[in-house]
Amino acid sequence: MKTSIGIKQENLSKVAEILSIILADEFVLLTKTKKAHWNVEGADFYNKHLFFEQQYNQLDEIVDAVAERIRTLGHYAPGTLKEYLALTHLSEHALETNDSLTYMNELLCDHESILIHLRENSNNFATQLHDAGTSDYITGLLEMHEKMAWMLGSHLK
Repeated sequence: MKTSIGIKQENLSKVAEILSIILADEFVLLTKTKKAHWNVEGADFYNKHLFFEQQYNQLDEIVDAVAERIRTLGHYAPGTLKEYLALTHLSEHALETNDSLTYMNELLCDHESILIHLRENSNNFATQLHDAGTSDYITGLLEMHEKMAWMLGSHLK
C-alpha cells in the first residue's frame, strides 16, 4: 500500500524496517514475560505472578501499537515466530531456575537492550528519515520501557 503522508517512500521503507526489528524485540520480550508469569515459583509467587501479568499486558499493548504504526506507514508488519526470531536483538535463554529474581534479572537486561536500541534510532527517525511522528512515538516507548525497567530493577535491590 502506497502512503502519501509527506515522507519519501524510501524513508518510509527504512522506518518500517527499523520498526519491524523493534516489533520483534517487543514480541520476544512479551513472550519471555509471559513465561515468567506462568512459571515463577517461590514464597513470593503470587505477588510476582501478578507483577509479571501487569508487565505483559503493557507489552501486549506495545506490540499491537508498533505493528499498527508499521501499517500506518503503508507497510506490512512481521507476524510469525520465524520472522521475529530472525529480526530480534534479544535471545532466548533456558533459565535454570524459576525464581522471581532470575526472571527479573533476565527481563531487566532485555528492557535495557531495547532501551539502547530505541535511543540509537530515536533521533534518526526525525533527522535522517524525516518522520517526526515515529520519533515522537519512539520517545513514548522509551518512557514506558524506562518505567518497566525501573520497576524490575527496584525488586532487585
